[in-house]
Amino acid sequence: MSADPAPTFLECSRYYLGTEYPAKIRAAVLTITEDRLWWRPNDSANSAGNLLLHLAGNVRQWIVSGVGGAPDARQRDAEFAATASSGLTRDQLLADLDRACSEAVAVLDNLDAHSLTEPRTIQGRETTVLAAVYHVVEHFSGHVGQLILIAKWLTPASVRFYDDTDGLARPLFLGGASETAT
Repeated sequence: MSADPAPTFLECSRYYLGTEYPAKIRAAVLTITEDRLWWRPNDSANSAGNLLLHLAGNVRQWIVSGVGGAPDARQRDAEFAATASSGLTRDQLLADLDRACSEAVAVLDNLDAHSLTEPRTIQGRETTVLAAVYHVVEHFSGHVGQLILIAKWLTPASVRFYDDTDGLARPLFLGGASETAT
């Protein structure tokens, strides 16, 4: 085992942003019908569609732009203002999120221990590359939970991520969306 935690941190970050979180989001969101994609429980809440836009915008702004140096074209307010009238479909939103996650993983592939301590300014905040990556992973996690909750509200008993046979939680989400929706 390496004494340097940087490779493990980067490997875990790539896994969560490139594999586990997108797989869980896809499994949950595919249970939501197109006509419910923009449903909000109240005016101050976000729909699944808003959350998908927001996650793609956040990961691009913080990692692809803030860490990787790509131009920042994010329109954060538009992520939350979008409604069904935007014409964006579930498949389009999922594809865009997949692209954003792939772009982020490509940036993470080029980082090393030294680069994690480099300073960055993102959303007007002074931070480091490590803190930016950590922020995105934890931020993503919170919204993954919200998307799962929305899917479970709208389609009870349709989302399942683990096989609990023999008391062991074996991931189902790694095999694809068809295995997670039961």
